[in-house]
Amino acid sequence: MGIEKDINQYQFRNDYQRAEVNLIYTCNWINEKLKHIFDEADITNQQYNILRILRGSKNPISTLQIRDRMLDKMSDTSRLVDRLVLKGLAEKTTCISDKRLVDICISRKGLDLLEQLDIRNADIDNIMCNLTEEEAVQLSTLLDKVREK
Repeated sequence: MGIEKDINQYQFRNDYQRAEVNLIYTCNWINEKLKHIFDEADITNQQYNILRILRGSKNPISTLQIRDRMLDKMSDTSRLVDRLVLKGLAEKTTCISDKRLVDICISRKGLDLLEQLDIRNADIDNIMCNLTEEEAVQLSTLLDKVREK
């Protein structure tokens, strides 16, 4: 199977266009696989990303700091955080140093949910199981190179 067969397009302008289309298609394919895992926890990929950011930060952080660390920079971070707060997975507090700002931290319930999802790490890793570890390193290196400017 190849991108040509997957999307039923057999001609591309050049190899760069083929690679770009393949990358977009594969990204969406991976996101769909992840969606099935996160649906069971009643969260989205973006909410999962925020919870992991909050767990890793150790201290409360602002929505701006969260947005800077997110994989999807186009996300409406404030809306996503509000949904996590409504679900009891995150908590908002007024920033001590600047009362105009709000700090966000992960709640105990959010930590518990991430612990449950950590058990699924093998399933998440398995999405890339057609690659050897060496190929995964090579792919990451190539993707980093695409973003160099």
